[in-house]
Amino acid sequence: MNWPGASAIVALMNNVQDIESALAKLSLADLQAVRDWLDDFIEDQLEVSNEFKAKIQRAKQEIAGGIHSRVRRPETGP
Repeated sequence: MNWPGASAIVALMNNVQDIESALAKLSLADLQAVRDWLDDFIEDQLEVSNEFKAKIQRAKQEIAGGIHSRVRRPETGP
């Protein structure tokens, strides 16, 4: 975590309830910093499969080639 006191706070945390209690005491700016850190942390924990990587690559090639297999169209009212 890149905000002041983060390592000290985490060192005192023993369970989810402790973390929730500490979070309730933080300023909005600190809560946003925690959220950003948590988003990055979770993203780093996720594993992207080779199949998913291949789908991304195929989609990029299709887009570059002007092929758009699906286009979302806004729904019109009744």
